Amino acid sequence: MSIGYLIMQTRTAHDAVPLGGVQLRVLDDFGNTVYSLTTDESGETEKIPLETLDKGFSQNQYYTETPYISYNVLAQASGFNSLYVTDIPIFDGETAVLPLTLIPMQQMQRRPSLTEISVGKPAVAMSETRNQEGAAQSAYVLRQVVIPNPITVHLGTPSSSASNVQVSFPDYVKNVASSEIYPTWPTAALRANIYAIITFALNRVYTEWYKSRGYNFDITNSTAYDQYFVYGRPIYDSISRIVDEIFNEYVRRQGQLAPYFTSFCNGTTSTCQGLSQWGTVTLADRGLTPLEILRSYYPKDIEIAETNIITNVLSSYPGTPLKVGSIGLDVQTIQTYLNRIRKNYPAIPAITDEAGMFQNSTRDAVRKFQSIFNLGVDGIVGKSTWYKLSSLYAAVTRLAELDSEGTTLGIGTVPPSVVLRQGQRGQDVITLQYLLNVISEYYPSVPAPAQDGIFGNETRRAVIAFQQTMGLDPDGFVGPLTWKALYETYQGIGQNTPGAGKTYVVQPGDSLWLISRKYNTTVDAIKRLNGLTSDVIMIGQVLRIP
Repeated sequence: MSIGYLIMQTRTAHDAVPLGGVQLRVLDDFGNTVYSLTTDESGETEKIPLETLDKGFSQNQYYTETPYISYNVLAQASGFNSLYVTDIPIFDGETAVLPLTLIPMQQMQRRPSLTEISVGKPAVAMSETRNQEGAAQSAYVLRQVVIPNPITVHLGTPSSSASNVQVSFPDYVKNVASSEIYPTWPTAALRANIYAIITFALNRVYTEWYKSRGYNFDITNSTAYDQYFVYGRPIYDSISRIVDEIFNEYVRRQGQLAPYFTSFCNGTTSTCQGLSQWGTVTLADRGLTPLEILRSYYPKDIEIAETNIITNVLSSYPGTPLKVGSIGLDVQTIQTYLNRIRKNYPAIPAITDEAGMFQNSTRDAVRKFQSIFNLGVDGIVGKSTWYKLSSLYAAVTRLAELDSEGTTLGIGTVPPSVVLRQGQRGQDVITLQYLLNVISEYYPSVPAPAQDGIFGNETRRAVIAFQQTMGLDPDGFVGPLTWKALYETYQGIGQNTPGAGKTYVVQPGDSLWLISRKYNTTVDAIKRLNGLTSDVIMIGQVLRIP
């Protein structure tokens, strides 16, 4: 019997908040517990070995049985809804990293609900016909090739009422590659397929394929239209390492800017004019390079291009890796990022080097950061480490800004009585937009509208997405039931999520001493944070918890 590996990570708010102490059970297909584990302060487990089948089965296109063994994972934590991920493929010699995004319970919720995610077989093993349509260019095009960060994925066919989720572009590509093909394939085959996946997505964005048709997403997860994406599935290390290196590289024809329309299919049960996924394995075994493989299916004049235009990035990669001996403002930038991130991830060691000087303590902090976020652990800040640092710094500071804004707005415990609809303006709309912004950090299906006090299309779409998530009538109006759900969701986040601007609503029989024991803090710390001059508190009073 061969061995594969599994690491589990429990985090929320776009990785800004690690969830330690989460109870995890790994089960086989018969329901037997194989492992019981608890996540550490970084929200991570140790790497565990699991029995599986020899990798040769997943490298043979004529093998018709399942070429791996599947496992299931149950995640449970106090204050959070439970998550059950089933049919997780484990491959010989491969490490699967399973992200477990737990959702905070609502304030009045008595017991956790259970969400189930089924991973299942990759698209290359499916028999469905692919009918991908697209063009190298259309009347609706961007002026530049841009990496959409995040990218909005519709979890169904274009016209379905399925939810949208927003994920970082590298994470999207890793997910699609892990969902489409086998991670045990030769490196050249993996690279060729990943280039096709990246370019397909960038073509959809560049040509505004869906936006120009009135949809509010960039791409779907339907193999009939686009490429496979399974929200919440594990990512394989062999795929992750390649994506980190090339996520901003794409295929184009020489002399053209547009990403080429890189259609593909498995090449066995489904054939097409584009790339054959199984065919890439044969060509890689013959010694062809990734570009040579791509030119076997697409025009001979294609080339690999690069774009450094990435949306929502605080500062662009300087172009050369930072390492021991590097000096300057770029070094100071990553030191600032790391020192802020370590407040949420205390396992990252403190940096004692002089600002702008990349010495041993900066290297050690970088290495720990890379280890926590499944990057190549070399202590060097290359492209992938730079952008992960930048995105995580933005996520943790975003939470701090929302916490401060909530204090300024004075969000209480009683929702407004007004019914809001599109076209309205004012303070109640600002409150609504603030609540949606906080909730969007913890609920991937809820987008964050601009906080401008105007109930426009963007705010209406966010309201509808929230109503769908909560099982309410998705009418886009904010009436009593929607207000109630918004407040209970917001207060549940504050009460149950560490580092999320934690708040507590005083209940009958409460005292500052009891509350301090509940949250492992002190009475004086609570009083200082809330400006209290005595131990007197009132039922219904909202306290901020340090």
